[in-house]
Amino acid sequence: MTRSSISKPILLTLSVCLLSLSTLWGQKKLAYQLFTQNGKKVTYGKMLKQINAADIILFGEFHNNPICHWLQIELAKDLPSEKLVIGAEMFERDGEQALADYLSGTIDHAALDSLVRLWPNYETDYRPVVELAKEEGIPFVGTNIPRKYASLVYKEGFEALETLSTEEKSWIAPLPIAYDPELPGYKKMLDMIAGHGGENFPKAQAIKDATMAHFILENHKEGGTSLHLNGTYHSDDFEGILWYLRERSPELQYLTISTVEQPQLKKLNEENKGKASYILVISESMTKTY
Repeated sequence: MTRSSISKPILLTLSVCLLSLSTLWGQKKLAYQLFTQNGKKVTYGKMLKQINAADIILFGEFHNNPICHWLQIELAKDLPSEKLVIGAEMFERDGEQALADYLSGTIDHAALDSLVRLWPNYETDYRPVVELAKEEGIPFVGTNIPRKYASLVYKEGFEALETLSTEEKSWIAPLPIAYDPELPGYKKMLDMIAGHGGENFPKAQAIKDATMAHFILENHKEGGTSLHLNGTYHSDDFEGILWYLRERSPELQYLTISTVEQPQLKKLNEENKGKASYILVISESMTKTY
């Protein structure tokens, strides 16, 4: 069929349809975009290939962002379950037995809720990944220091931890912990508080980072994959938890994911480059869970 044989009404209809498709394509709304640390766009599939080659993945999240929690679930599903261990900042070590009992079916959810300090957004943001681990038989461990001991460091410094009982010490990283006050992240924390709280403020962060690193390694399976969920500030700029992991086990392969929000997803803002192995950019208009 030649152009001359097509009637004008048909040509007009085709033109309108093509214009409509073009408009719809131009108005495509994306919820997120992945970038490499240098700012190059990357697909989830390509990121997954590198993740599969890593021993330990630190997924830095925004606690109230649903895209983070959805992508964590998808990532956990796409990693070989027989070699996977999931760890999380959101569970403290003194509740580990109750968490293990829930995963094994020894206690129900009501009992877990009464025995463990669940975060206020647990039901919407963390229960789904816990339930996935339970259904698939994937080990899921809490890695964080009980908050009262981090508060103790904030008030009295690392020295106060020496007064704890043997059982209490089993819930934190072995003492004495290494600490580098010159790490940019810890120095930035001091600058932010402008002297309020003194030098113990970043130390309270460090004891969390050290404890999470310790229990990530304690539960890591040789030849397996450990996926750890934590706030971005615990692993951004390859510091925090990662610094402690590398101090103890430099031979392992580590990969980090950082979350940022931007008004546009076309390119990675300059200030967000270099934060992690991969940067998850989410539209700043995305709704929050709390």
